[in-house]
Amino acid sequence: MEYFRVLIVDDEEDFLETLVKRLGKRNLDATGVLSGEEALEAMKEKLFDVVILDVKMPGGMDGIETLREVKKVQPLAEIILLTGHGSVETSIEGLKLGAFDYLLKPVKLEDLLPKLAEAFEKKNSHDQKIRKAKIKELVRFPGRVFDQEKN
Repeated sequence: MEYFRVLIVDDEEDFLETLVKRLGKRNLDATGVLSGEEALEAMKEKLFDVVILDVKMPGGMDGIETLREVKKVQPLAEIILLTGHGSVETSIEGLKLGAFDYLLKPVKLEDLLPKLAEAFEKKNSHDQKIRKAKIKELVRFPGRVFDQEKN
C-alpha cells in the first residue's frame, strides 16, 4: 500500500491505540484522536488523505457533525465511517454528506485496509485532476499567475 496520512477519530481509546499501531506497522502515517474537536485541531496542523471516523461519539460533536466540519477544513480528505449495527441509517446520512464509505464495528483490519486503499486512490485522483486543471490554466493564461503574485 502506498504511503499516505490517516486520521483516526474514535472515543474508544484501546481501539484507537491498537489501530494506530497496526496501521503504523504497515508504513502508514496514522494519527489518532479521541473526539471531533481534537480531529479539527489535528487538521489545522497536518493534511490527511483519509479520515476513519466513528459515528457514535459522546460529547460536543458526534461523527456526523465532525464529518460536516472536516469537509469544510479539508474538503478533499476521504472519510470512512465506522458504525455499530444500530446506526446504519446515520452512516447513510454520512454518505450523502460526502463520506467515502462506512464499515460496521468491530472492524477487521483485513476489511479496513482495502477501503483505505480505495479511499486514498479516490483522493489521489482528485488531486491529480486539480493539478492538471491548474497546469492547463497556466498554459492558457500564463500572465495571470504572475499578476496574482505581484499583489
